[in-house]
Amino acid sequence: MKYTETEVIQFCEENDVKFVKLMFCDIFGNLKTISILSGMLPEVFREGMSFHTYDETGFLGTEYCDLRIYPDPDTLALLPWRPQHGRVVRFFCNIRYEDNTAFEGDGRFFLKNAVDYAAGKGFNFRIGTSCEFYCFQKDENDKVTSEPLDMAGYCDTAPIDKGANLRRDICLTLEKMDIMPESSRHEHGPGQNEVDFRYSAPLKAADNLITFKNVVKTMADRNGLYASFMPKPIADQFGSGLHIMLMCMRGTENIFEPKLGELSDDAKSMIAGIMKRAGELTLFFDPTTNSYARFGERLAPAYVSWSHGNYSQLLRTVKKAGNENGILLRSPDNSCNPYFVIGLMIYACLEGVLNKETLCPPISKPYTDLPPAELSNLESLPRDLGEAVSRAENSEFLREHMPENFLDKFIENRKTLWKEYERAEDKQQFDKNKYFSFI
Repeated sequence: MKYTETEVIQFCEENDVKFVKLMFCDIFGNLKTISILSGMLPEVFREGMSFHTYDETGFLGTEYCDLRIYPDPDTLALLPWRPQHGRVVRFFCNIRYEDNTAFEGDGRFFLKNAVDYAAGKGFNFRIGTSCEFYCFQKDENDKVTSEPLDMAGYCDTAPIDKGANLRRDICLTLEKMDIMPESSRHEHGPGQNEVDFRYSAPLKAADNLITFKNVVKTMADRNGLYASFMPKPIADQFGSGLHIMLMCMRGTENIFEPKLGELSDDAKSMIAGIMKRAGELTLFFDPTTNSYARFGERLAPAYVSWSHGNYSQLLRTVKKAGNENGILLRSPDNSCNPYFVIGLMIYACLEGVLNKETLCPPISKPYTDLPPAELSNLESLPRDLGEAVSRAENSEFLREHMPENFLDKFIENRKTLWKEYERAEDKQQFDKNKYFSFI
């Protein structure tokens, strides 16, 4: 539902709303929040809310000391787990400088520009997500342990699946926030879960993903558990990915709807566009040292390839009921900033179709079944963060679409992270210390 500022203020008055959480993300996708009393909303809509950014790498470092956030009225949502008297709502915010110009590190601004650019070319993208995460037990002192919630496997049921009640709480909470999950299940790893979401507009899909992660952690905590979106929290188990489904409409036509069993030329070119830029974009799809522990293991992709059905490839076509065919990108994980990831996917698709990129044949077999000669012909994804940084640093595509200051700062930060990782004697412990409690 779309709200005007006046309607938002009226909603708060009529629903006993006393507190407002202003939510926004840093350049890495970490959720931040400032709380205000609801009576402040008219002023904040008009003038924004200032926050200090000194020495905050997530807001491009020390050059800028103050930014302002402006709530987007369309993102109004009640927080169902908060008290029903003196209720709490949240908004996602746009980030601007003091002179009211857009902050180049604002992922929502980047994604809006990508969507507008696509619309100018006659394309309307829709995004769906499949999000995996692990749940861990806490001890009697409420401290997080390394013990997964259960030892269940893919699509197992209770009582071996001990995450069913948590997933129920998550889905019901999201529904109260007008976010509709499509399905949920136990995933392959012990204590691993997945929730899938239907297609929605790109900005809404990214907002919903940030909300989802916040709800998962909140509901897990309320159930005496800890939820982690760390890409590979258990070294010898399945990693957790963020699978992104992309559908594209031109007028009333779905570009990815096969005709006579064949993908359209535009669909092929869009897939080719993503494949062409996949290696360069991996730094944003998978921005942590731990991200690369997934690649090439237990169904996670390792090469730049596509398929109609094989699940281990980087991209595969998705057949859904109701003219909702699309493509599924399987390399990102939940350590990413989804606004930048989805925006970059859109730009890569558009480059592909505008340049009429040619798509290579699909690969129907898992990588492990391919002969060495055929495997050697495939481009590999970056094998570690250092390689991902190098490919991004040399990317003309990223220089074309991303603000220079933002891109340079992001790459500089990831270079520093990679050097820290290289110096660490125990790489697994480095990752656990760096990410387990923070992603």
